[in-house]
Amino acid sequence: MLLAKTLRSSTFKWALIWIAIFGAVVIALFIYVYWSTAGYVQGRSDRAIAAEHAMLRKIYDGAGRGGLIGAIEDRIANGPFEGGVYVLADPSFALLAGNLKVWPSTLKASAGWENFTAGEWKPDAPNRPVLRAMFDTLPNGDHLLVGKEIDNLDEFIEKIKTAFMWGIALIFVLAGVASISVTRRTVGRIEAINTTSQAIMQSGLGKRIPLRGTRDEWDQLAGNLNSMLERIEALMAEVKQVSDNVAHDLRTPLTRMRGRLEKAHARQRSGDHDQALIDDTMSDLDAVLRMFSSLTRISQIEAGDRTFAFRPVNLSKIASEVVELFDAAAEDKHAHLAAVGDQHVLVSGDRDLLFDAVANLVDNAIKYGREAGRVTVEVTRNGDALISVADDGPGIPTNERQNVFKRFYRLEQSRRTPGNGLGLSLVAAVARLHGASIEMVDNAPGLKFGLRFPSPARS
Repeated sequence: MLLAKTLRSSTFKWALIWIAIFGAVVIALFIYVYWSTAGYVQGRSDRAIAAEHAMLRKIYDGAGRGGLIGAIEDRIANGPFEGGVYVLADPSFALLAGNLKVWPSTLKASAGWENFTAGEWKPDAPNRPVLRAMFDTLPNGDHLLVGKEIDNLDEFIEKIKTAFMWGIALIFVLAGVASISVTRRTVGRIEAINTTSQAIMQSGLGKRIPLRGTRDEWDQLAGNLNSMLERIEALMAEVKQVSDNVAHDLRTPLTRMRGRLEKAHARQRSGDHDQALIDDTMSDLDAVLRMFSSLTRISQIEAGDRTFAFRPVNLSKIASEVVELFDAAAEDKHAHLAAVGDQHVLVSGDRDLLFDAVANLVDNAIKYGREAGRVTVEVTRNGDALISVADDGPGIPTNERQNVFKRFYRLEQSRRTPGNGLGLSLVAAVARLHGASIEMVDNAPGLKFGLRFPSPARS
């Protein structure tokens, strides 16, 4: 099954195409090397023959026919190179000297190069050796032939040819095996992803793509897909939790409104009572509308629709304005609210969103802090820009600090306090939009909640 998919895969087809291209290039290179090597070896042999022929011609020019015959006989007895062939014939091609019995019958021209065989040359050999010779006609009409046995050259060239053929065959075999192996591995990993995808479609988001521990690109892809699945699963769980919490939080105000309307319907009209009913109902409706407004605002922030409004923003100015806004609320709880730190810390962001985020942090610090406590908004810049809100209240347990960013999530001790559990969700959304990290550390007592911006604008 996997082999059939491997042979049908586009990766295998592309591998075959590139093997064909590579093979054509290799064959062309081998042919070039073969002809270059064969030409070089034959040229070297021809140069040796030509040099020997020139030497004999020089002897002839100085000593005549007799000196040439003596030189040939001396070379036959003590040859300068193995397998040398010497023939001197008169104008009628009758043998005068040499190690062949007759002038080769195929050499009838006056001069040139020729390959030939001679029956008397190594008659015991299983195959007649091939001889290569240079011949010409001397001024007195005699014919001089100087040659050499080239069977060793042909054998050498044949070995080169055989080696090249085996090399080409081996390259194609290895390329074929490699392409099938690589394609099979690729198809196997893709099949694992497809199998997991089908399992997810059938049974839910709980499945994950298996990792092989190779840390290669396939493991990286599988890891990224698993991270994406985890993110989707978390978002789906969050959507379910939000839906459940919306239904739960809407039930109470809607039930109260229906109960009031039922009572009003069952009794006689009364101006004062009707006005109180209308006021209470409008208050509950405002709370419901605020809840949906907060959800819509968080969704818009998470969608990244507000980045067009980014400008250089002074965090110190935002801190001062938030402190001024909540000064009255702090006095109601007899709390001390103050802004401290650097006076000019710039970041690039949406001023309104940053103001809302800091305002939510200050509101929570005042609302859930202790009576007559202390709330401090601090702005610093030490490489990173940091704005933090610290209180001396009960704080947030360490194991609950990640849960508080979930929509509608509320700590057990804060359920009796007015609120809908969306404030820190909005703060987290604003932080993600601005690329800021969230820090929560113990203030001993209380909590210090900070937003750290890694790349603040310079003043």
